[in-house]
Amino acid sequence: MALPEAPAFLRDRDLDPAELTSGDPAPVLLRLYAWMFYARTVDNRILDLFRQGLIKGTVTGGQGHEALITPLTLLARKDIDVISFTHRGLGGHLIWSSDLVDHLNQYCANAQSPTHAREGNVHHGDPGNRSLPMISHLGAMISNVAGLTDAQRRQGIPAVGFTFFGDGGSSTGDVHESLNLASVLSLPVIFIVENNGYAYSTPVREQFSGRSELWQRAAGYGIEGLRIDTTDGDVGRVAQELAVAIGEVRATSRPLLIEAHCARLRGHAAYDTCDYLSAAENEAIQARDALPRFRDALVRQGLGAPLEAMEAALRPYIESCIRQALGVARPSPSAASLVADVFAPEAVSPPWKPEDPAAAPLNQAQALNAALRKILTERPESVVLGQDIGTYGGAFKVTEGLISDFGRGRVLNTPLAESASTGYAIGLALGGFRPIEEFQFADFATEATTQITLNAATYHFRSGARVPLVLRLPCGGGLTFGSFHSQELESLFLSMPGLKALYPSTPQDAFDALLAAYEDDNPVLLFEHKGLYRRRKQPVRWNPHYRTVWEPRRLVAGDYATVVTYGEMTLTALEAADYLRSEYERSLEVWDLRALSPLRLDAIADSVRRTHRLIVLHEGRTTHGFGAELVSRLTEALFFELEAPPLRIGALDTPVPFAPELEAEFRPHRDRVIARIVDWMG
Repeated sequence: MALPEAPAFLRDRDLDPAELTSGDPAPVLLRLYAWMFYARTVDNRILDLFRQGLIKGTVTGGQGHEALITPLTLLARKDIDVISFTHRGLGGHLIWSSDLVDHLNQYCANAQSPTHAREGNVHHGDPGNRSLPMISHLGAMISNVAGLTDAQRRQGIPAVGFTFFGDGGSSTGDVHESLNLASVLSLPVIFIVENNGYAYSTPVREQFSGRSELWQRAAGYGIEGLRIDTTDGDVGRVAQELAVAIGEVRATSRPLLIEAHCARLRGHAAYDTCDYLSAAENEAIQARDALPRFRDALVRQGLGAPLEAMEAALRPYIESCIRQALGVARPSPSAASLVADVFAPEAVSPPWKPEDPAAAPLNQAQALNAALRKILTERPESVVLGQDIGTYGGAFKVTEGLISDFGRGRVLNTPLAESASTGYAIGLALGGFRPIEEFQFADFATEATTQITLNAATYHFRSGARVPLVLRLPCGGGLTFGSFHSQELESLFLSMPGLKALYPSTPQDAFDALLAAYEDDNPVLLFEHKGLYRRRKQPVRWNPHYRTVWEPRRLVAGDYATVVTYGEMTLTALEAADYLRSEYERSLEVWDLRALSPLRLDAIADSVRRTHRLIVLHEGRTTHGFGAELVSRLTEALFFELEAPPLRIGALDTPVPFAPELEAEFRPHRDRVIARIVDWMG
């Protein structure tokens, strides 16, 4: 279906800074007004449609923020720059890319919407054109913009990143982490605080204390700050101030914090009645509306006639677009590909050089180091990042020696800011790089839960964007590290869709797993049990079949029961199997799961059909542990094949204790596993 024809003046989506200081200002001012009026009218009509029940969920609006969003988006270079709008940024979406019908399809949850009706409101973007879709967790998009901007700069493209958050959002940790990260890495990102005085119903006086304004916080990060008032109707001045700021950031590659004062003319969202405002407060806010002030100034300059002509052209165009978005011919969204689109499809990776990593046997830490070295040598798009991974070589020396051979641009020490660092890595991945992030301990990844589970894991489902990212997670107990350095978190993270996961138990599998995870176009969690780093050595060779690490591997054949395990528990399972074979003449078939997501259980199911018994062993806690998923899946498929109830063996349902005697009681160990199996056999 052909789209309604837009007025010709909407084809001009750019503003050259030189236009602001030379020649006749009238065309520039009219262009600014046209886009502001366009955004305001569409926002108001969307609110009308919501109240009529034609748009579901809820809607937010940018009424009162147009004097900021419009000039900034026109000034940005849509061919190279990076941006992520908030729920006040519909006007920016209209300028950046696509047709109005596409954006209306988003609100109407139509099949043709940018998210295929999987997201509502303005939770969409255009990642292919570096407009990143927002999530509702305030501040979480900032580091993604920083990473994608750096990806542009690393490719020699003089891009600037633009990221928005409100006065309320300025209180979140992600904002502070990202400001600091951008300053430390010298990233050309403009951080814009849209200060409209309220975070939903909470006024700024309850958000932060002290007399200093938000822009003055920039000094604490060693960057420049700027305050802009967008409410007085002098939009030409706002555009000039923004143009100078953008030019400076583009030239210096230093971040900048802008506090832009706006007037929120509507409540937080359509359901917000604003009953927390007095009549006088609301009247004062409405009086600060920049759009009518700007219009009056243009009329006084003798531009009333062209201004009215633009308004007259925009209104019927907008209504035509609304009719098309609401038309009876629009197809309903299909659920056919919902599950398939959780993961990006497999990509064809360039071949690796078939060279053995080392002549001498390697332990697991050395095998991972060899894999990282191979990746950095053969894949120029690779970046390794994390805390203390540079000169120190990482908490477990897995990255030892890499920075001296590949430099700080490829082996990047990050500040102690797991959320911002992970968001930055996501941005790099969206920009054509393939980052590998090391967490000092898997436990600390909980600081980046939003980035991992709601940003990285959902990008492909929401927008079709691929996020090739490896997250290395040193995990597991047995080393008396206590509650905050010893946890198994696979069941926590893998309860959220969109994440793949590998958990190798041998040096060879660790080497293979890192290569397999690296070339995948999805975020991959690589669980590395700390107790295995230096537990044993074996020859590690180039394995042309390294991708088989995505499949379970049988370690020992048997006919009495099938044991499914992974990580360090594979050693415990083998010890138990040896004992039961010698003392009870019962042979257990032991399987190393290796890949926790996606789960490929066909070979294990065949084993259970032969043995008719199932044992699941894992180190994580028993309640809600990963073993429950394994038992459930296999039992659902093979219930009538089983001759005994499945046996699930995991850790105690307590935090990880510190003392060796207590930790030994907490974790499954050889004697306990044997005792549990013997009782179960009886």
